[in-house]
Amino acid sequence: MRRCGGRKRALGTRAPMTIPQGRNQRWSLDFVWDAFACGRRFRIFAVVDDFTRECVRLIADTSISGLRVSRELDWAIAERSRPALIVSDNGTELTSMAILRWSKERDVEWRYIAPGKP
Repeated sequence: MRRCGGRKRALGTRAPMTIPQGRNQRWSLDFVWDAFACGRRFRIFAVVDDFTRECVRLIADTSISGLRVSRELDWAIAERSRPALIVSDNGTELTSMAILRWSKERDVEWRYIAPGKP
């Protein structure tokens, strides 16, 4: 008879996220999706300033790539200033080479949250 494995535990230590003390210190990014009455899905890319709770950018489209995300972030930085830290989940658009290159070129720290955590 096969033995069941033990409970999976997180490896390593996690540093608690600091609370932002001013505007443009930390932005949070995420995707929300819904569907039209005909069944076709669309996605909404949301960028929120965590200190002011202000929506910095809200983009709706049927397909949003990592390159499009980086372009939208450039436009958001042009309207406001560059954030010190960006927090997102580890979705495919937000872990692409375009985003990794963008964060390195713009000198913006990027952190990924644990899957399933707010």
